[in-house]
Amino acid sequence: MILKVARLGHPALRRKASPVSRKLISSAGFQSFLKDLVETMHEYDGVGIAAPQVHLSLQVAAVEVNRNPRYPKAPRIPRLILINPRLKALSREKVLDWEGCLSVPGLRGRVPRWRSVEVQAYNAQGRAVRFRAGGFFARVIQHEWDHLQGRVYLDRMRDLKTLTHLEEYVRYWNVSGHAP
Repeated sequence: MILKVARLGHPALRRKASPVSRKLISSAGFQSFLKDLVETMHEYDGVGIAAPQVHLSLQVAAVEVNRNPRYPKAPRIPRLILINPRLKALSREKVLDWEGCLSVPGLRGRVPRWRSVEVQAYNAQGRAVRFRAGGFFARVIQHEWDHLQGRVYLDRMRDLKTLTHLEEYVRYWNVSGHAP
């Protein structure tokens, strides 16, 4: 089932999400929600989505990239469910790159993110997972983690001069990464 995506201004996006109990993870209702969350991400051509974006204040996010039209140059990322994730930066270096958001439709902006992170979480089956992510994968995970903290990418932007409508992004910024 496709879920309704909260847009910027809805209070659901600004609340810190609650942890998910291990008991809830195995429930049929929660497993059904995970399927709906992934289906919603696919419907809106997202590369990630967090539960608060669909009005549920739980620490859950889904990530997947497989020939995504919104991010045609993005590397493939197999489907991943992150429950109660914790992140740790693996270096002090941050990379400035473009982001968009299903909850902030039609806009893109340049956002600083850690180049690489270590992630600890539970997966969809409730098993503990730990891995490292770099590049675009790390960016997506940090973006979704922010949603679980009640933040959106606009909160991280150092300079709003790069905030642009998608049409202008494609026309002026997309080719070289710099405005003419």
